[in-house]
This record gives sequence, C-alpha cells and structure tokens, in this order.
Amino acid sequence: MTQPHERLVTLFNVGSLTFGRGAAERCPADLMDRGASSIFIVTSPPTRRLCEPLIASIEERGGKPVLWDDLHGEPTFGDFEYALGTARSAGAQAVIGLGGGSSLDVAKLVAALFDGAQTIGEVIGSDRLRARALPLACIPTTAGTGSEVTPIAILGDEEEDLKKGVVSRYLTPDAAYLDPLMTVTMPPAVTAATGFDALTHCIEAYANKFAHPIADTFALAGISLIANNIERACRHGDDLEAREAMLLASLYGGLCLGPVNTAAVHALAYPLGGEFHIAHGVANALLLPHVLRFNLETEPARYAAIARALGAREADDDPATARRGIEKIVELAERCNIEQHMSAFGIGEDAVPRMAKAAMTVTRLLERNPRPLTEADVIGIYQAAL
Repeated sequence: MTQPHERLVTLFNVGSLTFGRGAAERCPADLMDRGASSIFIVTSPPTRRLCEPLIASIEERGGKPVLWDDLHGEPTFGDFEYALGTARSAGAQAVIGLGGGSSLDVAKLVAALFDGAQTIGEVIGSDRLRARALPLACIPTTAGTGSEVTPIAILGDEEEDLKKGVVSRYLTPDAAYLDPLMTVTMPPAVTAATGFDALTHCIEAYANKFAHPIADTFALAGISLIANNIERACRHGDDLEAREAMLLASLYGGLCLGPVNTAAVHALAYPLGGEFHIAHGVANALLLPHVLRFNLETEPARYAAIARALGAREADDDPATARRGIEKIVELAERCNIEQHMSAFGIGEDAVPRMAKAAMTVTRLLERNPRPLTEADVIGIYQAAL
C-alpha cells in the first residue's frame, strides 16, 4: 500500500456544515441571505413531505420555491436532464437537494450545469467540470451516501446499464445540513441498505491503496458507530440517539470519499444497480464479505483494525482477527434483514460474465483496491455471491 507521506492528498470541504436536531430549518434563510429568491428543490416522492417546512419558510420570506420530485429510484441521465430543464424553466437562482444520495446527486449536477456551459457527457469522469453555476445546499434524509459533503455524483447510463460518476471539486456543496430528525421516517429496509453503504465507504477507504491518516480516523470511527447503532436504528426508527450516530457515521464515510474514495466493492456493485436495479447499499452488502475475503491476504493488519472497530474478538494473529471481522459483517447484515445472495434478485450464472466485463471498466475505483483484480477474479467473486 502507498505510504501516506509519499503522495499529496486534497480535501474539498463543504462551505458550511450544520449538524444536529433542527439543522434543516436554517437552510432557506441561509440561501436567501445570499440573494437567492427562486429556489429549486430536488427530492423524491417519499421525502416530499419533509420539504414542506422549507417551502413555507421560503414563501414567508417572499421567495419562490419550485419543487421537483419526479425521481423514482436511482437517477439516470434522463432523470437529470428532466430536472435540469425544469430548473431552467423556473429561473432557479439556487438549488437544494433533500433526500437520499439520488436526490442529492441530481441537485449537485443541476446546480453545476444549469448555465449550459458544459453538458453531462462532457463532465463524466474526474476533474472535467470547470465550475458550478448556482449556489447549492444539501440536506440528507438517509444515513448512507455522505453525498452532502462529497465532490462526487453518480448517474445511471440507460444505454450501457452502468452507473457513471462525475468527480469534481465544484460538486462539493456550499452548505450541508445534517438533521437526525429528517431520518426518523426511513423504513427499516432503507435504513439497513443506506447504513451498509456508509459502512462500505468507511471500510473501503481504510483498506485502500490510497489510504491516508486524514481519512483513516474518520473511517474507523464510522465503522464503530455503524456496528453499534445500525440494528437499533433499523428496529427503532424513532431512536434519535441511534439515528444521530448513523448520520454522523455517514458523514465520516462521505469525508473519506474525496481524498481516498472506494474500491472494488463499489466497482462490482455498479452492474447490479445498472442492469438489475438493486439498491446501491444492498449491492454493496451482497459483495462486501466476498471482496474482503479476496483482499485479506494483501492487508491483514488493516483488515484486523477494521474487525476491531466492528467489535470482533481478537484472534491469534491479524488474518484470523480479520476473518472474524468479515463474519461480523455477515452477521450484521443478517440481523438487519439484508439479503445475502444475488440469486434472490433474479441474477443467474449467465449474467456473471457480462457483469464482470462491465465492472472491469470502473477503473477509477478498481485501481484503488488493495489487491489487483483480473476479470477472472471478478467472475469468481460474483459466483461466490450468487
């Protein structure tokens, strides 16, 4: 693994971050104090109700809120273009993303590309976006993606059945409002899936070719918070202490994504979402134990540290401790009722070769994996997950 002192690391921090109960209430006034009166809000049907206080606040201050909630599932290029057209028709002067990672990612790209200086096709990849056109605030309602603090947005390419990412400093929001009260209505299945997304962010950032002490601290803290709170949050949605802990863990995972990012689990998860429309967090949970078993021999000390953060018992050596950590992940998924086999989603042996070919194209993540993967390796991991 690359030693931390051998490379530069850059963090693109959100302009302001407000964390705590009631934080979301501050968002409209903060944007309008910056001179925005027409505010475009990106959300989805399940979280539309949570936008009502924001809409009322904007109207009370003489502003014009425009709500777009025509997002059903993880976003595609088509969804983004529809949202962008609506924002332009409304004459938006600022954008709020409220919801899970899907809503936040669309909001980030609408704010970035509003002026038409670049198209979405021109900015796919890393560091291709030249600027962001509009002020942007993000309010997460799930504790998973950490998108409210990342320089990353993901869309599904309908033609290729694959998720594609935009990575740019200009996607990092001006403001983020993390309010545990916004997460209490999450159903158990969504709580579990998004929690495992955050867990995967933290694990893959810690065991990564580009791991760095700046991210290591966040990653281990996030792993511990999730291990100790995800089951409580799934079983008792109104447990604000557990919800706050999960939101903090998600934030920590998000803070790891800019300087380090994820690795093979996410790369292999993309075809599951793109072709089979499996929720991203569930796809991560399906693949996480199998990828970790593949990687374990390359970084046993790092995986043992992850196991300790998960609460696994110490074994005779690092590899044995690390294996106990993987067992802990499987147990945690089972207790949160996350399906452990791809076959349960209709994925058969015949899909494995084309999924592997698609996964191998996600080089920006695969190159970060502690152990290099061949296409045959990816096929083996998929087969183990069937």
